[in-house]
Amino acid sequence: MTNLSGTQSAAKLQKTLGLWHIIIIGLAYIQPMTLFDTFGLVSEESHFHVPTSYIIALIAILFTSISYGHMIRRYTSSGSAYTYAQKSIHPNVGFMVGWSSWLDYLLSPMVNIILAVIYLEALFPSVNHWVWVIVLTAFMTGVNLRGARFVANFNSLIVLIQLIVIGAFTWLVYSKLQAGFNADGPITAETRAQLWSLEPFWNELTSVGALITGATLLCFSFTGFDSLSSLAEETKDTEKTLPKAIFLTALIAGVIFIISTYFMQLYFPSAPGTYFKNIAETQPEILLLVGGSLFQSYVLAFAIVTVMASGISAHAGVSRLMYVMGRDGVINKKIFGHISPKSFTPSYNIIIVGVVALTAGFMDLDIVISMISFGALTAFTFVNLSVISRYALRDGRTKNFKDIFSFVVIPMCGFLSIFAMWLEIEETALKYGLWWAMFGILYLGYKTKGFKHPAPQHNEFE
Repeated sequence: MTNLSGTQSAAKLQKTLGLWHIIIIGLAYIQPMTLFDTFGLVSEESHFHVPTSYIIALIAILFTSISYGHMIRRYTSSGSAYTYAQKSIHPNVGFMVGWSSWLDYLLSPMVNIILAVIYLEALFPSVNHWVWVIVLTAFMTGVNLRGARFVANFNSLIVLIQLIVIGAFTWLVYSKLQAGFNADGPITAETRAQLWSLEPFWNELTSVGALITGATLLCFSFTGFDSLSSLAEETKDTEKTLPKAIFLTALIAGVIFIISTYFMQLYFPSAPGTYFKNIAETQPEILLLVGGSLFQSYVLAFAIVTVMASGISAHAGVSRLMYVMGRDGVINKKIFGHISPKSFTPSYNIIIVGVVALTAGFMDLDIVISMISFGALTAFTFVNLSVISRYALRDGRTKNFKDIFSFVVIPMCGFLSIFAMWLEIEETALKYGLWWAMFGILYLGYKTKGFKHPAPQHNEFE
């Protein structure tokens, strides 16, 4: 099909994804086994209450997932939070939300490359890490060029095996605790962390601020549920399927995280530095301490596949966000707004994200995770505000209790939950995030001729 000038194919994204396709892509993006990677860092920040930090994060995420559902029903666009803020608040606000979201979406494939390299170096320490960075990035890019349905099918088996691995690991930990041992040695009557104790959730050392700090870091663990909204233009019966898929993805992941880290916190009750050399990269040591070297080798080998599945899903999400921003014309339309007429994918964006992912060879994991948290919190904040602005203020949906509850109370609860995390965000994340936002404001000023005009937008929903 051609446009009126006959110069270019009008290829579009194709609706090929059902409910479980979306959930599988979301779980693969979230990568449940990430709980092993973040455990040490969050245990330290939360004062040894990782499962409680997960509960706080999950509550905020579930409120926000409901807001995503409301906005998806109104705007079935792959632009996600960018489109919602653009259409519901102001085009310039939408641009800044999209720009900030790049710190979440664009860096997520990179963090998965970094994790995969960590695991590969543990198995093959003599191989230069750049070999792994290049090979893994090329593979991730190639899979995405095949299309979203291929990504979902590729991830299905990987997600299933992840759940089996987490179940087996949790059973090993439970067996050791049941036998009367934790990582410190025999559990005595005086030991704080008894099996079926409430200690991992709350005790006299608990600090609400520390719990929220831990929850802020764990936003990284949930990044993926929100990116599913970027698949809106490739989902069958979008208004019904996608809101349900987003909520279920977050809920399933949260339950897995809470149950698993409850037993992990019991097994590792003291300061994480007691057990791990590097608390920011704990998966290899956790697997060794709980299951032994053979278990560690097998799971690390599979973990490489899981982080690649997560990276592939993240790669798919950011390429769609870039496509919508390109289609709007806020970034170069010919490059970022291109859809391949053969694969029906934003192929130029997929390649660009692959090139950016190559910089994983220079980056530290903790810095990348901090920057992702800034982007994720920005998106979550404005999705909740977009619901209030669109439905309550612009559409006047405040005439009965149901509407007030749906379009004011729920999104306000989501906003306040996310705001609490903003108050405890790491200084590094805030610093880098604000620098990135400043560059975005400068670019927006240039694009709008000194803010004399609103940022350009696609009028599909007007």
